[in-house]
Amino acid sequence: MMGSSVKSEVQWSPTHSDHFITWGTDISLYEVGPLSDVSSKPSCITLSEKTGAHLVASNNSYHYVKCIDICPQSKSDPLLAVGQANGKVTLTTFGPTSFDALGLNGKEFVPRHARQCNGVAWNGIDSNLLAGVLDKYKNDNCILLWDVMKSPTSSEGNLSPRLSQYNMNPVAELSKPYLEMGLSELAHSLAWFHHEPRTLVVGMNQKQIKTFDLRDATNKAISIASTKAVYGVCVNPYNDYQMASRVDSTIVIWDRRMFEKPVLNLPQNKAVMKVLWCPTRQNLLASLQRDSTVLHLADLRGLSNATMFDIGTEVVGDPASALERSVIPGSTQTITSFSWHPTDSNRLLTISMPGTLADYVVCDRITLNWGSGSSPFVWSHGNTTLKMLTEDSNMLLNDISAKIKQRATIDYGLKLDLWQNGDLADDDHLKKLWNWLHVSRSFVEDGCIRGSNSKHPGVKSALKLELPNTSSMGSGSCVSSVKTDFAGINNIYNTIYRSEDRDKALQLCGWNFDKDSASLTAFLDRLETEKAYTRAAAISVFNMKLRYGIEILNRGAEKNPQNAHLGIISMALSGYSEAPGSMWRQLCSTPRHLTDPYIRAIFAFLTSENGCYDSVLNENGMSVDDKVAFACIFLSDSKLPEYIIQLTAKLIEDGNLSGITLTGTSVECINLLQQYLDITGDVQSVSLIAARTFQPELLKEPQVVDWIASYRNLLDSWHFWAQRASFDIALSACNSSNKPSHQVYISCNYCGKSVSAYMQGLHRSRNSFARIAATSNKFKQMSACPNCRKPLPRCSICLLHMGTHGGPITTAATGATAPGTVSTREFHKSSDFSSWFTWCQTCRHGGHAVHITQWFKDHSECPVTSCMCQCFSVDSVSSQSFLQLCIS
Repeated sequence: MMGSSVKSEVQWSPTHSDHFITWGTDISLYEVGPLSDVSSKPSCITLSEKTGAHLVASNNSYHYVKCIDICPQSKSDPLLAVGQANGKVTLTTFGPTSFDALGLNGKEFVPRHARQCNGVAWNGIDSNLLAGVLDKYKNDNCILLWDVMKSPTSSEGNLSPRLSQYNMNPVAELSKPYLEMGLSELAHSLAWFHHEPRTLVVGMNQKQIKTFDLRDATNKAISIASTKAVYGVCVNPYNDYQMASRVDSTIVIWDRRMFEKPVLNLPQNKAVMKVLWCPTRQNLLASLQRDSTVLHLADLRGLSNATMFDIGTEVVGDPASALERSVIPGSTQTITSFSWHPTDSNRLLTISMPGTLADYVVCDRITLNWGSGSSPFVWSHGNTTLKMLTEDSNMLLNDISAKIKQRATIDYGLKLDLWQNGDLADDDHLKKLWNWLHVSRSFVEDGCIRGSNSKHPGVKSALKLELPNTSSMGSGSCVSSVKTDFAGINNIYNTIYRSEDRDKALQLCGWNFDKDSASLTAFLDRLETEKAYTRAAAISVFNMKLRYGIEILNRGAEKNPQNAHLGIISMALSGYSEAPGSMWRQLCSTPRHLTDPYIRAIFAFLTSENGCYDSVLNENGMSVDDKVAFACIFLSDSKLPEYIIQLTAKLIEDGNLSGITLTGTSVECINLLQQYLDITGDVQSVSLIAARTFQPELLKEPQVVDWIASYRNLLDSWHFWAQRASFDIALSACNSSNKPSHQVYISCNYCGKSVSAYMQGLHRSRNSFARIAATSNKFKQMSACPNCRKPLPRCSICLLHMGTHGGPITTAATGATAPGTVSTREFHKSSDFSSWFTWCQTCRHGGHAVHITQWFKDHSECPVTSCMCQCFSVDSVSSQSFLQLCIS
């Protein structure tokens, strides 16, 4: 609050960036500064979190103030022109100033007939010129102009002879206007043009906007627009052709070059009270509506780019549009006025009903763009600054796009052995998934798991629960009771379930060991080597080997001082008691203080009653593989399917890649990977998993097609052509029946058929080519069309008939085959690039690729005599390094 007076209007000083005025019943001058500097001064008010203002001076000499404008001249003291309800325009200051010596302070400009002053405006360039507009009066003008600094020594050349009629006595004639216009008319608002100091625009008669040129001796309007939007006329400070005005609930945008009709109408929800152009941001227009707590902004940058065409006498512009938004400057109280800061970017001051002031900076709209090169993300910051997020920044921000790009450069997902891709992923979840895919495929190939159509069957498939509505397991499950001895305390009988299907599921979960053999010990020893002591102890206990689990915990405590608590846990386990009411079971049934999930699972298992293992099965910290393996051992045929189905649904909902252990590479796996993609954005992993592991029919699913297309487009945008080709090879290897057809081939000039013997012999079987390859390691080089026997064109360098090997060359294998293919002792490759056909698309001359490359090392013109074609310069992408790369 600022005292008892209600301040309803506010205006920044155009020349003093740290001063503004408010007025209502009195006029006050404030000085703005950092809040820490002005907080100790009297009459201090807070404008924002960083700025404050204190009252410098106040003037209560004027009543019924209708309008005020601050003189834009560079003086230490502000000079105000105050328009009043009786038509007077008075010049005033705050206390003694340099204007007192000029006789300007308190000077009044009085019209011949009293009526309301609707607006005053100082000329922005010639600051001695002041204009005012008044209500209508019969036989009197409504537009008055004064030269407040007029004197006999003033430069009369600045004004036309018509404007010098009041030059006789500067003191006596000062109050008289040197120019009057608009006889018997009504003027509502006015504005000077910023770059044409002798031109102003006035809204008049509730139906017209007129433009006046003061250099015209006739005082007539030079252009007129018929409209009811005659209020709040203002000129764009960056473009004198562009103006704005208002009426009721509409803002109208004008262009002086096509003044017959508006360029754009912006309808608003309520009546518009004020419209102002931003002086620091091009084409930004702010408006205030009646009884509103927000300011409305319109970005009209599209208008500045509009192209004007002169068709006959009509000027036509491109369709214009505006981007509109609202901002809440400070409090949520009703705003009565606002003012843009003259120099600070996008800064404005608002005043609300009770007189509360708010200093606010409008945030710019951010325009951003993704790039495919070294600057993947660029956005605008202010008017002249662009900010960039580099690839190094992306890595620091853990951005998935940077990870995808880095993985693509090291052939992630394309390694022949699936487990190798997990090492390249640099992610524990992906590493575990690729390892599981490798193991599951080996089980199928080795015959350990049979009867599945998938190359990577899951636990649901092994338990015959792959159908969505399956609620019971397949046949072959048998129940057996096993007599166990926990640490020699008692003979305890515990029920476990064994079947062939459950054994398959245990293998898929990584529990591929026999319960009563050395393989379990070897498995646990490996976990100890990996320092997974608690997991090893839990698996040991789950397999009825409590004593061995205690020993594992003791060894873990001995080898690492940080695991000293494991010794205490082993002591607690050594006191295990089966008695239902024993103190041990009562105290260990709820071990809430334990942080390790496997230790909690051990106690939950040992204190379970009546075969209820919910605490173990719902332990979030345990791996999915271990929980599913535990369920396959201890849950009955009626409970196991229910648990597996519920767990699968939960993992799919969470996008947890561990769920593939349950789903395998099935339709459910697609839903899981889609959820994982939605959460992480890792389109690379889901595409590669699909290409390397899915059956051909799953690759046709719409979701999978979208993944693959998106990843291809991403590689193309980065110009990763080699990675894109390797991905396509891996994808085609997954579906050998859907090989891409040949799209480009060289045809004979005589018969029009392909000159390749391989293309001509596509009807032959592969065995026929194998027999040909057996007799000769390569096809004979051809120099004639295999169909019509006409000779092929000659090379323009060596003058020999061109020709290549007519098909693939069979060669002994020297390394691993491409990902997804079957290893053989022989493989096929195409002919060397050096013998390929190469020709200019302009002059059609060419030759062997190696000869053409050598020629264009030293020449740019065609090698054929009398041909003036500049072949090398015609191809915009050709360069020596590019050609050398192709040959290598």
